[in-house]
Amino acid sequence: MQHTYKFIISTCLLFFSFCEYSQNQKKDTVLNIKKDSILYNSYFGLRLGIDVSKPILSQTDDSYSGFEILSDYKISDRFYAAIELGTEKKTTEELYTNSTAKGNYIRLGFNYNVYKNWLNMNNEIFLGYRYGFSSFEQTLNSYKVNVNTQYFPAKINEANKTSTGLNAHWSELMFGIKAEVFKYIFISFSGSYKILMSIKDPENFKSLYSPGFNRVFESNTGFGFNYSITYLITF
Repeated sequence: MQHTYKFIISTCLLFFSFCEYSQNQKKDTVLNIKKDSILYNSYFGLRLGIDVSKPILSQTDDSYSGFEILSDYKISDRFYAAIELGTEKKTTEELYTNSTAKGNYIRLGFNYNVYKNWLNMNNEIFLGYRYGFSSFEQTLNSYKVNVNTQYFPAKINEANKTSTGLNAHWSELMFGIKAEVFKYIFISFSGSYKILMSIKDPENFKSLYSPGFNRVFESNTGFGFNYSITYLITF
């Protein structure tokens, strides 16, 4: 009987010791999770903002006016879905023509963050891609006939001919930097290399400017720059 009691008591002590060990292990696991969550603190949410360069350019350049809102959403540790919506109006002066393009555009794509943040940092050095589409109209304000002589100057002819229903499609390769200057407030700078895929020109004239793409050259390529301020809405 004594051996039986000793066996029961030993078994109970072993059981309670195991329970205590398990509780300590759980506490250690919770502490580690808390430490890890602090070490790799990263925001998930929707960022909204504006391109501040366009309002500034609108105030300093009489031939331009524009406005753009932009947003991105973090879908994984390094990938962000991105969208930009904007409107632009630009008057282009060339040697023999003066024309104005006006319309709206959208750019859709993603950013990939190649920068590994330190403790409690949420900055980015990113590579990105955008597909762009714009719908616009173009007005031929005036033109001059090339008379090919300096003795009889060409006369400026007022045209005021507007062509509607124009559009353009393009791709953009992007590189940029985004920094959190205050909690949930980010500033960023990015540059893009643009490749025009297609554009609809007016009849008997060429589209010289496409909103969202910028100046249209014969090479069908161009560059763009973006300075933005965004605010993060966390989920």
